[in-house]
Amino acid sequence: MSEIAKVTGVADGTIFYHFKTKGDLFLAVLENFKEGIIKELEVFQDTSDFSTGLDMVKGTISFYFSLAERMEDRFLLLHRHYPYQLAMDNPDYRKHLEEIYTCFIDLFDRAILKGQKDGSIRELHSKKQALLLFTLVDGLVRLETYNLYRAGPFYDDLIETCCCRLANK
Repeated sequence: MSEIAKVTGVADGTIFYHFKTKGDLFLAVLENFKEGIIKELEVFQDTSDFSTGLDMVKGTISFYFSLAERMEDRFLLLHRHYPYQLAMDNPDYRKHLEEIYTCFIDLFDRAILKGQKDGSIRELHSKKQALLLFTLVDGLVRLETYNLYRAGPFYDDLIETCCCRLANK
């Protein structure tokens, strides 16, 4: 906590006044991250107009890549094991983590349902497919986060894989 106070330029007491424990501070960071993601999702949805659900899937993948790049420091936090360890014992941590992931999965689900309605996506269980798509996209972003692979060169292949999986043939 002293290091945080030093980095932020405030007195130690100020940090402890607002956050009694490191866990409280981490929960505030996680909640702030969740709120930031929700705002970004709202802007994406308000400013995007896709003619088909399949186009919306592609746009959502692109949005996730872009968001992970713009919020790289926060995604580093999200991609660590520590938050999930905390979530096992603390329902507040778990709630925030679930809400973050649910936002993205729901966005993919809406795209799939739109595609099924407009005929660009075949009939599949939309929630399951949304979870699978998100896992695939997030997995590639995590490899980038850990500097194992550059995700960019795989972008076109990822889009093709997702389209082949979903497209109404």
